[in-house]
Amino acid sequence: MEYRYSELIDPNVYETHGLDNGIALRGHKEPMKEVRGARRAQGDWSKHVKPLGDYKGGLGDRFGFMQVTVPECLPERLEIISYANEYAFIYDDEMENMDLENISTAEPGILDTFYKGVLDSKTDGKSRPEKRLQAQILKEMLAIDPPRAITTMKAWARFVQLASQTRASPFRTLAEYVPARVVDAGELIWFGTLTFGMGLTIPDEEYDLCMELARPGYAVLGLTNDLYSWPKERQAAERAGQDYVFNAIWVIMHERQVSEEEAKAICAEEIRRYARIFCDNVDETKRNLALSRDVRAYVEAVMYSCSGNLVWSIYCPRYHEL
Repeated sequence: MEYRYSELIDPNVYETHGLDNGIALRGHKEPMKEVRGARRAQGDWSKHVKPLGDYKGGLGDRFGFMQVTVPECLPERLEIISYANEYAFIYDDEMENMDLENISTAEPGILDTFYKGVLDSKTDGKSRPEKRLQAQILKEMLAIDPPRAITTMKAWARFVQLASQTRASPFRTLAEYVPARVVDAGELIWFGTLTFGMGLTIPDEEYDLCMELARPGYAVLGLTNDLYSWPKERQAAERAGQDYVFNAIWVIMHERQVSEEEAKAICAEEIRRYARIFCDNVDETKRNLALSRDVRAYVEAVMYSCSGNLVWSIYCPRYHEL
C-alpha cells in the first residue's frame, strides 16, 4: 500500500503495553478534519436527539481515533467518516445502557434507524431524530461516492442487526465469545468505513476471502477494546443492575474462575496470539499478487487499525476518565 496521507509516529512517544506485535503506528496528516466531523456529530446529537452530558467519544488529547485507525483515509472523506464514527460511538454507549438480556424489549431508537430505510436519505417531520442524522450521513456520503456509500450503509445495517443479536444472552466460554465479539467489534461497519474512506472496491469473488484474511485482525480489535474499556463497561452494567457484561474479561473470569487481574492477563495473551496470526495473514496477502490491489490494501489497512486502536485505547479519555 502506498502511504500518501499518513506519516509514521515516533514509537518513543507512545506506549503499547507489549501488545502491538511490531505493527507501526501511523497518523493522518490532517487530524483537524476528524475533530470537525466528531464535534459536528456531537453537536447534532445534542441538539436533535438529547444532550450527551459527560460523553467521551473518539477524540483524545494525544490521538484521535480516526486519525490513527484510518491513517490513509482520503482527506476529503475524513470529516464525514469521523462524523459517522462518532455516531457509532454514541450507539455503542446506547447498547451498553440497554438491558442485555431483554434487548428485544428495549425502547425503539438507534436500532430502528438501521433496520428500516437505511438507504433512504429522505426524512419528514415524523422521522425519529436518530434517523434524520443517519440520513444526513448517507446524503453527505452519496455526494462524495454513491456506490461505496451504499455499500457502507448496507454493511452498517447488517452490523446493527447482528450486533444486537450477539448481546442477547451471556457467553460462557471464550471460544464462543470471540466470534460474536468479531461481529460486535464492527467487522462489517469497519469494512464500510475503510472501503469508503480509502476508496477501495472489494470484488465480489474475493469478498469472502478478504473477510477471512482480516478476521483475526477483528479479534485483535475486539479483545483490545474489551481489555481497555472493561472499567467503563463494568460500571455501565452495575448502574443498569445487570449481572452480565458483554466483555472478554467477564467471560474469562467466569469460565476459568480467575480474578479480574488474571483475566486481563489472559485477554492480553489472546490479543498477542491473534495479532501473530493476523500479521502472518498480512504478510501472505502482500506476497499474493493474484489478489486484487484493493484486497491487499484492505487487509493491510486493518493491520494499521489494530495498532491505532491499541494506542488510542491506552490514552483516550473515553476509557480512562470515568
